[in-house]
Amino acid sequence: METQENTKLVGKVANVIDLGLTLLFFILMAFAMRPFVPMQGKGVVEFWAAFTALPMAGVFWIVVQMFRVTLVDQLRARRIRAESAQD
Repeated sequence: METQENTKLVGKVANVIDLGLTLLFFILMAFAMRPFVPMQGKGVVEFWAAFTALPMAGVFWIVVQMFRVTLVDQLRARRIRAESAQD
């Protein structure tokens, strides 16, 4: 059995889910940014909206990763405290 310090907090499936959520957020933000682009051409507006949504999606991915790691760590600590209280 591995110690708590050596175990992974996030698995591959969780990373794929987070990547899917981030892609969905990117698409949502790219559509939401279109009215704020001060240009006329449709292709140019879509490019700049997507370019603006890109850093937002990056920050969203970091937020989701930090939330997941924090949640898993807290749940593990709670489980370990409950197991040690039973002993």
